[in-house]
Amino acid sequence: MPTFKFKGHRSATLLNDILNPHRNAVANPNAYFNPAYYGAAMMARRRVLLVLLVMICSFGVLGLMAQALSPSGFGWLDGVILFAVVTTMPWLAVGFCNGMIGLWLMLFYANPLEKVSPSIFAESGLESVEHAVNPSKTALLLCIRNEAPARLVRNINLMLDSLLVSESMQRFQLYVLSDTADETWIVKETEAIAIVTERWREQMAITYRRRDVNTGFKAGNIKDFCQQWGRDHELAVVLDADSLMSAQALNRLVDTMDRRPEIGILQGLVVGLPSRSAFTRFFQFGMRLGMRSYTLGSAWWQGDCGPYWGHNAAIRLKPFIEHCQLPILNDRRGQPVHVLSHDQLEAVLMRRSGSEVRVLPIEDESFEENPLNLLDFVQRDLRWCAGNMQYLHFLTLPGLKTTSRVQLILAILMFLAGPAWLLGTVAMVALVSTTPTVSAALDLSYLWAALASLWILILAPKLVSVVVVLLQVAQRRAFGGAGRFVFGVLLETFFSIVISPVLWFSQTLAVLGLLLGKRATWAAQNRDDASLGWSTATQVFGLHTVFGLLLALPLVFTHPQALPLLALFMGGLWVVIPLSVLSAKLSVGEFLCEKGWLAVPDEVQPCVFIQSLQHAQNPLQPVASIARAGFESGQ
Repeated sequence: MPTFKFKGHRSATLLNDILNPHRNAVANPNAYFNPAYYGAAMMARRRVLLVLLVMICSFGVLGLMAQALSPSGFGWLDGVILFAVVTTMPWLAVGFCNGMIGLWLMLFYANPLEKVSPSIFAESGLESVEHAVNPSKTALLLCIRNEAPARLVRNINLMLDSLLVSESMQRFQLYVLSDTADETWIVKETEAIAIVTERWREQMAITYRRRDVNTGFKAGNIKDFCQQWGRDHELAVVLDADSLMSAQALNRLVDTMDRRPEIGILQGLVVGLPSRSAFTRFFQFGMRLGMRSYTLGSAWWQGDCGPYWGHNAAIRLKPFIEHCQLPILNDRRGQPVHVLSHDQLEAVLMRRSGSEVRVLPIEDESFEENPLNLLDFVQRDLRWCAGNMQYLHFLTLPGLKTTSRVQLILAILMFLAGPAWLLGTVAMVALVSTTPTVSAALDLSYLWAALASLWILILAPKLVSVVVVLLQVAQRRAFGGAGRFVFGVLLETFFSIVISPVLWFSQTLAVLGLLLGKRATWAAQNRDDASLGWSTATQVFGLHTVFGLLLALPLVFTHPQALPLLALFMGGLWVVIPLSVLSAKLSVGEFLCEKGWLAVPDEVQPCVFIQSLQHAQNPLQPVASIARAGFESGQ
């Protein structure tokens, strides 16, 4: 284990304590071997260090931007720009710090999990699943709404086949919790579940329940399960309709919960399934890289106040039922409104009850399907935006841990950053276009430094994982080789930069809509058709393009030399329509697959579970043919 030594200021003692916890064993062995004392003190020091790092990053960028704005003095437009920077910095700085902490853990520790949480994960069982002597009775909760029946048949069969091979089916019971409302889908869904139930009736009990009204959305669906069957089980693993978990992943979560009764929620790391959709390949390639360092780094300081993403996670039902029921809110008209983004709120309520919320930050055959095109991605993003804005109602909730409140604030700022970016950009364009020369308004050297710093903060979690992959031969091979990997990184980075302003503008419209009283709801998600026509793309993203062109217009007539600078942050608005159409074309995705570009490890070196999935169907095969094949074969 590496040892770091810092001398000088008293803060060096704090840093040494954080980076070298084992040195405390000599000075105070009783405290070190007391998990409660050691864990609390250690987490406090880690969080203090995080706050210091976030402040350094934030004030550093803010100082650079202030210097960039100094040539013309400070007017109200300068104040708007600085306000925008202040609003975006906490989310960006925390992401950057998570990435840097993740880099340190991955490079200098053979087992980063032991460093992240020695009291939880520094024991055997991470390399191979070891079942508890008396395993808890666990419910598998598959929450669905208007899903293709063939997909249900495929996903259930894959997971149960995996459990059968691992000889662990006896510890689970499957509940299919449906909120399907469409009459046509109800008939197909009922037939599909009947087929699955008949196939597995000798090995596992399967319960199918459909609600006529989806009150409370997914959280209400799970609440209904808790009321009817919750006390029959100690644990539950929550699954979305697009979730896929192997027996290894399921047993790992349940075994960890059995060994650690203090954990109320254990979130597994979720990665995207291999896909032939071009947009999905871009998205999941970048997400795969970013999540590695981000989740590891965030787990280092969040500790027992970890995240819950609402699926691919295990929950302890007794404290969940007693402490995690969500209140009904009132909108501005006094009408009842249910909580949309239930997951993180349930996590902070669980932690308030005294139970821990942990994340297992390892890639462990726990998958989900990602959006197939930019339209689907934006729609999902806006539902999250509406849900996260509801957290404003809970910031002053009594009894919450300080870290839990910080998590809620960060979740809100995540979607306020988009409007802040647009506000700051509009103010910057107004400032430049009303001065004789660009240099009269801005110190370009400081401006480039500030903008470069912002992009480094945005991209840091991904770039950190890039460094780790390039340093390890096995990792490079898992991504298809160094050449393909580096080219994929360049492609994905360009793609991320281009679609970022599209998300910012969409989030701004969503926030404005919420302020005007517009309601958001959860709708069934498209999981099979990646195509996006020119007409649809124009209708959805036409306003984005018009705004982008209008934003550029003042510079065209005053300082056209500043347009490349604007393009760096807002150029995606100009090309979003053709980009959304092309990235949704199956032929583009097939081309990327043939070249091996943007490939993830599960595509290059698929595990047995993914191989079974690949044999089950083509990811973009038409639903009708999949369903027909599944029903005719009795699968």
